[in-house]
Amino acid sequence: MASKTRFVCSSCGYESGKWLGRCPDCSAWNTFAEVVVQEVSKTRGKSLIDITSSASPVQISKVKSVRQSRISTGFSEFDRVLGGGVVAGSVVLLSGDPGIGKSTLLLEIAINVADRTSHGVVRKDDNRKAKTEGPKVLYITGEESESQVKLRAERILGSKRDPESLFVFSTGDIEAAIAACEKVNADLIIVDSIQTMATESFPGFPGSLPQIRHSTSRLVSYAKKNSVPVFLIGHVTKEGIVAGPMLLSHMVDTVLYLEGESLTGTKILRSFKNRFGDTSEVGIFTMEEVGLVQISDTANFFMENAKNSVPGSCLTVVMEGSRPIIVEIQALVVPSNLSFPRRVSNGISEKRLELLLAVIQKHLKTPLDRMDVFVNVVGGLKITETAADFAVCMAILSSFKNKALPGAVAIAEVGLLGELKKVLNESSRIKEAKKLGFKRIYSVSNFRYLSDIIRNLN
Repeated sequence: MASKTRFVCSSCGYESGKWLGRCPDCSAWNTFAEVVVQEVSKTRGKSLIDITSSASPVQISKVKSVRQSRISTGFSEFDRVLGGGVVAGSVVLLSGDPGIGKSTLLLEIAINVADRTSHGVVRKDDNRKAKTEGPKVLYITGEESESQVKLRAERILGSKRDPESLFVFSTGDIEAAIAACEKVNADLIIVDSIQTMATESFPGFPGSLPQIRHSTSRLVSYAKKNSVPVFLIGHVTKEGIVAGPMLLSHMVDTVLYLEGESLTGTKILRSFKNRFGDTSEVGIFTMEEVGLVQISDTANFFMENAKNSVPGSCLTVVMEGSRPIIVEIQALVVPSNLSFPRRVSNGISEKRLELLLAVIQKHLKTPLDRMDVFVNVVGGLKITETAADFAVCMAILSSFKNKALPGAVAIAEVGLLGELKKVLNESSRIKEAKKLGFKRIYSVSNFRYLSDIIRNLN
């Protein structure tokens, strides 16, 4: 079989006939790897994504509009990130660190969808009458055996019955996986993981660039032509990006990333690409003994002891997509015996903490240069927006002066001149705080400068 050598950028998938030190597409250095690929004429129709539904171009005015309802995953948090549910024919890539819970989450989704008999699919069995049964779900795994998947399913199901519409197939051959999809005629397909899929028709080992590209193209073609949603699990590199070429992220419709804290057990599901929804929405889960459990009541989860009169605590409201979430900021300020006092933060940037400490020292004349300062965001949530600046400052001052701020909610950005700035969606944040019964709300409407809060702490 004719073949040729190509050099492919491992960062973006750019191909070249010779080795290059710097990729002309993504400007990355030393990312070209030599791969052996087959001639295009020998693999035409197999290596390319085939989603053709007509023989010739059609005017868009003559294209029939089809509105399909989204498939619910059984997790409202997951559906929120997807934009309301899974779109028929879409391909979703889920990535995350090893052991974060990717396989567990998708197995729970498979069980939820397969066990949904109330929204079943009408099928005809030979000459028998049409009957309604649960949607068929095919779980393809290249990393575990069927018995190992069964053990995880029993841990998740507990005393529940096994869904008859859930099928498990252990294989690393992409051609056998596609044949299984056609045989089962599944309504939802899960592949764990795309890096384990390979075929003898292409050179390279499983996880190599040609194998990943070919396997993904076969699954995308099947999903589009049969209007069947497909979930792919993708590994990540030590830098935290999806393993394999960036072409993998371009080929799919949605790219999700599951991140979390190992100590708190909180898992955050984020979307980095979504053709059918907003990429700013997040889903919040926690790892329990029976698997991942969604957190719908985020207010009590992130501010469990917020109403206690303890110095060093202040609330704020952060926006995760369109959802306001009240979180508790805790600070601890203690005298230091070190030449360089420690600045430790968990949940916010350490550089942002150093900036806020400099503003407090400059404009409030607070001697923090000989103090160790520790700041923590309750629940393991990571805050990247500046709306929490005011709450961080108030928590630090509350700990320093040993004066509690019971039920205080601070919403504002702090500038270098000590002024308070208005933040986006401030009215929605204040409305959320009032809905939960908080009355002491500090914002730009009642404070203009950071120095104005000193009288509330004396």
